[in-house]
Amino acid sequence: MQAPHQAPHQAPHQAPLSPRPGKRSSGARALHKGLQTKQIIIDAALRLAEQIGLEGLSIGALAEVTRMSKSGVFAHFGSREELQISVIREYYQRFSNEVFFPAMQAPRGLPRVRALFANWMKRVAIEIQSGCIFISGAVEFDDRPGPVRDALATSVQTWLTALHRAVVQAKQEGHLVSDADEAQMAFEIHGLILALHYEARFLKNPGALERANTGFEHIVLRYGENLAPLTTPSLTT
Repeated sequence: MQAPHQAPHQAPHQAPLSPRPGKRSSGARALHKGLQTKQIIIDAALRLAEQIGLEGLSIGALAEVTRMSKSGVFAHFGSREELQISVIREYYQRFSNEVFFPAMQAPRGLPRVRALFANWMKRVAIEIQSGCIFISGAVEFDDRPGPVRDALATSVQTWLTALHRAVVQAKQEGHLVSDADEAQMAFEIHGLILALHYEARFLKNPGALERANTGFEHIVLRYGENLAPLTTPSLTT
């Protein structure tokens, strides 16, 4: 009868075999190096996508930018589609770290909505020069069903759901009028950002950032309850 918890074909008093320490540490180093290399590729791919769009990404173009072989880049992703999805995930993570998570430090309600918008504006001010994956990707994949479009749409919808939830909480806290349409308010805030990108990045119209901030204040005045002025909290991204 086999001893309890004993591996098949193992002698009764034989110690279980385990990898040599040298081999184990070597394997861990190889895994760590592989993850580092993959992150370097994703960073380069994101910078490239901001310039030429997700559709412009290719294994060959990325191999040239990173000075790696095509087979080396391909080994980390397996396909151009998986590369594009990895870039979307990376962009979304950075967006969340800069816009969403810092705003959670602000109190629930209108202060948090203001913080979300303020952080979003900080990011837009940079993306006027570099480009926004959410916006350029929507243009490229709006009518192209598939995993890349799904990953992009899921990321955008997750963010817009968070914005809508913040507006709903503002109404619950009494910071908005009782009949405020939360979905409409969130829609209008999102519309400001889209208009800002078009005005500032495409048309190069001066004063677009100031107009977007003014537009946000108008939204708050229309939907906000008559409360003492709420200042935007000082947050770092």
